[in-house]
Amino acid sequence: MIEWLKQLRIAFGASFLWLVCLIYFTQGFRSFVWTAVSYQLKDKLNLSPAASQFVTSVAFFPWSIKPLYGILSDCVPIRGRKRVPYLVIATLLSLFPWLILSINIASRSSKVPFMVFLTVQNLGSAMADVVIDAMIAEAVRLERASFAGDLQSISWMAMAFGGIFGSLIGGYALTNLRIDQIFLFFSVLPAIQLLSCGLVEESSVISEVSPVTNGGSLSINGRNAPEDTLRIKNNSSTDNSKNKNLRRKKSQKNEEQGPTTVTKSQVNEVEKSFSTRWLRSFKTATYSLFKAFRQPMILRPMTWFFLAHVTVPNLSTVMFYYQTEILKLEASFLGTTRVVGWLGLMLGTLVYNRYLKKMKLRKILLFAHIGLSLLTLLDGVLVSRSNLSLGIPDKVMVLFGSALSDGVNQFKFMPFLILSGQLCPPGIEGTLFALFMSINNFGSTVGSFVGAGLASILNISSGNFDNLFLGIVIQVLCTYIPVVFLFLIPKEATGISA
Repeated sequence: MIEWLKQLRIAFGASFLWLVCLIYFTQGFRSFVWTAVSYQLKDKLNLSPAASQFVTSVAFFPWSIKPLYGILSDCVPIRGRKRVPYLVIATLLSLFPWLILSINIASRSSKVPFMVFLTVQNLGSAMADVVIDAMIAEAVRLERASFAGDLQSISWMAMAFGGIFGSLIGGYALTNLRIDQIFLFFSVLPAIQLLSCGLVEESSVISEVSPVTNGGSLSINGRNAPEDTLRIKNNSSTDNSKNKNLRRKKSQKNEEQGPTTVTKSQVNEVEKSFSTRWLRSFKTATYSLFKAFRQPMILRPMTWFFLAHVTVPNLSTVMFYYQTEILKLEASFLGTTRVVGWLGLMLGTLVYNRYLKKMKLRKILLFAHIGLSLLTLLDGVLVSRSNLSLGIPDKVMVLFGSALSDGVNQFKFMPFLILSGQLCPPGIEGTLFALFMSINNFGSTVGSFVGAGLASILNISSGNFDNLFLGIVIQVLCTYIPVVFLFLIPKEATGISA
């Protein structure tokens, strides 16, 4: 283990590894603060389950437009740099909302301001996620490509550790700390991330504008010469052979006249040229992205994964209200269920890689939805209180259901990741994969809106869960809708080849 980490440090540098682990740890540790957010919406703002789920769905919308951040970062450098400046912006967007929410009572005591700050924070987190993925992709190119799997492994390990740690102490924090203290405590991580951005060096797309005495031309040297090099020559330019013969005379003349100057119009012309090229690059990347996405072999399976989310109403927030108000489950226990969920997720990944990756994806997804429908029925057993007549405590039902649900959901998510990687054409892999993830995230968001709408239609509210069992039955039936559309998944696709 130590030797492995040492090899990674030599290949990528300690500062870069630290930044990668910190960002992924922070992504996992978000479970710590979002537990507090759930209780703030429920207990302080007194929102109904439908209204609470609506707020969180809006707040997580920035995760549905991740390709936009990728295209901006790829095509529009800031001060000649494509990654670190965007990472700094993302970190600031992640940091200040939590600081404001911790200091200003009004910002967290009203639904609209609270939702706005949560949305801005998610915008920063989603942008940081895209940028660090791009940095990882660039870091493993060429001679370091052999470390690609290792770098991804350490990233997922950091996120899993952050998720487990955040879930463990999230419930404890709610019992022993005020909500403003929790927000302030979490803001420490983005603050450290902001400082860590300065430790990573990034080469500039455009180094600098400098006068060239060779023929009185202006040269801007970039990283990708000659494409990033532009020379503006004046009328007195001579060919290279004459420059060599006159070099000594010109050198003496320059010493007498002082350094060669560059006019403001020349600099503006150069900057305009680069701005035009970056804008053209942005348009080209966007066109290539959607042209690739329109291909049936890509559009059909992505349509299925989107339908798999939007056709199944998400009632997780409603169940959170039920567990805290009716079952009286404390925050520390709910934190423990999230830890069990993380462990179930990792177990699901291991089972998939060991036993299912050679199976046809259609069959895997079919079994996954059957399993999810059966696990949803467990919520029905919990709501009907039938588990007590069987001698099964509520806590056992919740823990068991949490672990299995996350594990089975991983059987659905792993094919999505594998198929996405197989469908990405060369040249736009990163941006197209970000689009696939956005489709998945947007589908989840729409599914949450559908769940909020269902809860509102059934008049499920805080203290009134009479129709919750009916809502769960509807959710179970809807789980089989995506099965009808499995023909959209390539017939011969497996976890190894598509």
